[in-house]
Amino acid sequence: MSRDLPPEEFRVLAHELADWMADYLAGVGALPVSPAVRPGDVRRALPAQPPEVAESLEDVLADFRDIIVPGLTHWNHPGFFGYYAITGSAPGILGEMLAAALNVNAMVWHSSPAATELEEVTTDWLRQLLGLPAEFDGVINDTASSSSLYALAAARDAAFPDAHEKGLFGQSTGRVYASDQAHSSIEKGVLTLGFGQDGYRAIPSDAEFRMRPDALHAAIEADIAAGVRPVAIVATLGTTSSSSIDPVSEIAEVAREFGVWLHVDAAYAGPAAIVPELRPLLAGWQQADSIVVNPHKWLFTPVDCSVLYCRRPERLVRAFSIVPEYLSAPHEPDGESGRNLMDYGVSLGRRFRSLKLWFVLRAFGREGIIERLRAHVAMAKEFTTWIDDSAQWHRVAPTPLSTVAFRFVTAGADAHELDRANLRIVERVNRSGEVLLTHTQLDGHIALRLSIGNLRTTPAHVERAWQLLREAAEGEMASRER
Repeated sequence: MSRDLPPEEFRVLAHELADWMADYLAGVGALPVSPAVRPGDVRRALPAQPPEVAESLEDVLADFRDIIVPGLTHWNHPGFFGYYAITGSAPGILGEMLAAALNVNAMVWHSSPAATELEEVTTDWLRQLLGLPAEFDGVINDTASSSSLYALAAARDAAFPDAHEKGLFGQSTGRVYASDQAHSSIEKGVLTLGFGQDGYRAIPSDAEFRMRPDALHAAIEADIAAGVRPVAIVATLGTTSSSSIDPVSEIAEVAREFGVWLHVDAAYAGPAAIVPELRPLLAGWQQADSIVVNPHKWLFTPVDCSVLYCRRPERLVRAFSIVPEYLSAPHEPDGESGRNLMDYGVSLGRRFRSLKLWFVLRAFGREGIIERLRAHVAMAKEFTTWIDDSAQWHRVAPTPLSTVAFRFVTAGADAHELDRANLRIVERVNRSGEVLLTHTQLDGHIALRLSIGNLRTTPAHVERAWQLLREAAEGEMASRER
């Protein structure tokens, strides 16, 4: 008796699922991008107890189609403009399928040599595409939250060399600096590493929501005078709220002056460096000690895939390396040894994430990636012209890439009334099911965001989003007049 699904039965179901996935990718644009469900609807539609006996996978797939899919927000929808640019492309999906079938764990070299070395090759290919120096060493994690946490752990090791053995108790206070527009994962990483909330300092940003190097310099000077040890500076290329780009070259000068680790969060904007005319936007990032780029954002790779580049990878290893006997390598001929990826972060188990990124890079190539990124930027630029040409809309931040931050405005309404109006507008637009936008807060007030990054998005989808926004604004003004 087979303990698993018989191969022939698996073959039939796999073909059925392949057909379903192909149909889904072809027709996802016809689905509502966000579901018409309430909290608890999906849970109530499923049994409260696990099955006592085996169920037919046909029944499982039926429930998947009838209950799970209608309860999903479809991130692969061409009208998905929320949060950040994203596409799970067909080549990446194929790579993910193979990774699941192989089910290898690349924790140490000898546990999966090909998975380990493909990660080295693929991250180096991406480094070359990004134009980063050869001394940057890449490793793949799940998300930027993990990659930035690991980078900060390396920075902690550099600032407190005894921390690996003795911990932080009894050490002087350490501090990490980031813009007031930095992603919340940076502060969370500081908390996780034991520095506490006092170990994080938000540096004011300028009128374009970029970190102010003068304010950073003053903060570090004041901390040193107070006996606080600077641990790391985090510069952001492509902030979540407005896609602002910190002046990395100037920030790097501050980092060099004080001998502080510089980490660059380029989770969203990093792939822009592949496009020749966009690369200057990221000038200076090659001076960093570590950089994070998320291929699962603007590089067409299914979630999750985050690449951490480190100029001093030995610091990562020092921060995390613990090798129990059961993971020690057997004797290799000629004394050769491969890399143990478990030494570069917390996770011991490591999925074969490089396989899907390898598929994506080979399937699109440099030219194909550039063409697609240029198209996204062009659509965002067109959208900004509509905003800028309208008396009822105001762009609240520059648009260097493919994310636009804007706000509905009307005469006679105060700022707080406009905040409520903008929230009602985005809610009305999202209820259409045709597109999904998200909001943020800039300068203390609500702003709407449209982030373009899906391979299936066309100018027609962006035009439809603009039409829905104007219709919602007209409805808002009509209600005010009543």
